[in-house]
Amino acid sequence: MQRWLKVLFFLLIVRPLIIFVIGLNVFHRERLPRRGPHVLVANHNSHLDTLVLMSLFPLRDLARVRPVAAADYFLANRWLAWFSTRVLDIIPIHRDGHVGRDLMADCHEALAAGDILILFPEGSRGIPETMQPLKKGIFHLLKESAEIPLTPVMLRGLGRALPKGEALLVPRNCDVAVGEQMHVDNDCAVFMSSLEAAFEALVEQCRASAWFDKW
Repeated sequence: MQRWLKVLFFLLIVRPLIIFVIGLNVFHRERLPRRGPHVLVANHNSHLDTLVLMSLFPLRDLARVRPVAAADYFLANRWLAWFSTRVLDIIPIHRDGHVGRDLMADCHEALAAGDILILFPEGSRGIPETMQPLKKGIFHLLKESAEIPLTPVMLRGLGRALPKGEALLVPRNCDVAVGEQMHVDNDCAVFMSSLEAAFEALVEQCRASAWFDKW
């Protein structure tokens, strides 16, 4: 039942919304993982980010695509909690910490089951089209499982289509640029620098597309 709720939500609501209201330019879609375990890491400016990323996958694969989200926000009330866990099938992270429990335990279990995780290393939504400093959670998640690949994804325009704190969706053409697969390095600083460089390269690709579209 839960699987069909997820498929129907994306088929009947999310995909028409993206096609007819937002519109996406997707670069290197072929780089998206076809199976897990895998982690997608993306910048974060809007609640649309998760929906857009999940919509890039075939409907038959949606059951294996699971966003990592803050429990204090997405489980704040019973209706939002029901939607988040039953429809989006999030992996809740308790940012306030649970004594005696690994913060990433559920993420490890999902990866062991072959899922594709969506993770936002900035931690929370920020100023539209502005990258915040990356947190090291992705490194700690994969440092003991360096064989699991991750793929950086840059989202441009969604933060202006539905910015933080706004409820009104503004029609706007947006970009999604998918980077090349990476693996966690033994050195945290080296890995984080590589991930930042990958995002910067994807930003330039989106900017080049925006410039090209004007001519």
